[in-house]
Amino acid sequence: MTRTSPAAYGIELLRGDITTDAEADAIVNAANGSLLGGGGVDGAIHRAAGPELLAECRTLGGCATGDAKITGAGRLPVRHVIHAVGPVWRGGGAGEADLLASCYRRSIELAAEAGCSVVAFPAISCGIYGYPVELAAPIAIGTVAEAMGEHREVERARFWLFGDDTYAAFGQALGSFRRGA
Repeated sequence: MTRTSPAAYGIELLRGDITTDAEADAIVNAANGSLLGGGGVDGAIHRAAGPELLAECRTLGGCATGDAKITGAGRLPVRHVIHAVGPVWRGGGAGEADLLASCYRRSIELAAEAGCSVVAFPAISCGIYGYPVELAAPIAIGTVAEAMGEHREVERARFWLFGDDTYAAFGQALGSFRRGA
């Protein structure tokens, strides 16, 4: 695992497997609208959580893009999974930025309501959904910092990032945010 030191607004960047984060109270899942599992981070979280997570997700009736829903965590080392449905990249003119910000904001709201002080995030929509990471990272960092300012119960956000390009883009976004904060 690679990690940066804790940053402004309690945001830190890590490389590794989000499903092993035992410091978090909740893990955010980059879910699809069905909430019934998929590939990438979604599949990894469902596999690590076990069948209990899928059973609970089946009761939720899916989730709209830009929204999130919370469940228990099954076998994961956290209390909750927050299933955030990010947008599929369609070129930037279909409200993708607002939808991406909304799912990060809603995740922090749900975490605060559930009494979570530490939340682990993936790079939502940056995998198979095709959102350009250099555009997604500033939205993720800025929205999470703003939402944490409104929901002080959430003290730390830990972004678990996969690959050098994603880690670099989030590092640059965090650095820019810290300079501008």
